[in-house]
Amino acid sequence: MNKHLEDLVKLSKIDQTIDAFEPKIEEARSRLNAVEEAQSAAEREIQSLSDEIRESELKKAKNELHIQELGDKLESNKKKSAEAKTEREIKALQLEEEIAREQLDFANEEIERLNNLIETRKREIEIKEAELAALKEKNSIIKEEVERELAEIEKERQRLFEQKQNLIAQMSQKILAFYDKIRRWAKNTAVVPVRKQACMGCFMKINDKTYAEVIKSEEITTCPRCGRILYIEEQKEEERAEA
Repeated sequence: MNKHLEDLVKLSKIDQTIDAFEPKIEEARSRLNAVEEAQSAAEREIQSLSDEIRESELKKAKNELHIQELGDKLESNKKKSAEAKTEREIKALQLEEEIAREQLDFANEEIERLNNLIETRKREIEIKEAELAALKEKNSIIKEEVERELAEIEKERQRLFEQKQNLIAQMSQKILAFYDKIRRWAKNTAVVPVRKQACMGCFMKINDKTYAEVIKSEEITTCPRCGRILYIEEQKEEERAEA
């Protein structure tokens, strides 16, 4: 195989391997993000439940204050009733008392409802806090796994970058520019093998003349249809034996 072509095949395979790390990195980070989001959601829910408890406590305190005011009013009405001289005054005081007692009943019912709500929300917080503790533990484990995985990927990627730089340093700049020009649009299919006389980039059959040039590998040959650089893959031992 032509030395320039051999270098291009090596460079293409290195680029393919380097680019293949990106989905692995994204997958690792997405696992961590999923657990972090679940943890944040649990924290937000606990905060929402706590806010509801505080709001209920305030409403409860207002009702308790209202009950105290109604109690004072009823006590005052008792004194006024004892001092009332006309039927009209007595009826007015009785009406006020009825209204006050209705308000008192409503306030007591509201306090009972709020107490039940507060207890329910407290139980829900306990459940959510247990879930949050489990999520934090899971988050810690996954974070360690992801950090270890990313460190291994970065180490391997750095090794390949160094390998790529060493290869580029000894390559013809003209050939390298030609490869980069194709790679801008073809990405990791800039250099592709020919199988069964077909370009594995566009999957179209190439003519006999071009195929013969690819087999010889004396020059860099491109696909007449798509422009990708073509090469013939080396046969494995078992393939040679079968041939």
